[in-house]
Amino acid sequence: MQVRLSTAWTDPGGRVWAPGDTVDVDAVILAELEEQGMVEEPEGQTSGSGETTTTSPSTSTSKPTDPTKIGPGPGAPPADDGN
Repeated sequence: MQVRLSTAWTDPGGRVWAPGDTVDVDAVILAELEEQGMVEEPEGQTSGSGETTTTSPSTSTSKPTDPTKIGPGPGAPPADDGN
């Protein structure tokens, strides 16, 4: 995973990286860097690795779906008319 450093960092192999450098790290190293505040946040992102999971109230208290109301979404291609 590519990340941009906000401060100088020495990788496990001994190479020194400057602030602003983009480095390829695994998930464990990324977690360590984030914990130490050494990773720049992309614009518009506040924390984490960019992956978020949210649960809305409508999904946590779901009720059975009426089968007659299931169908393709608005972006679905036209139905094949069998010609």
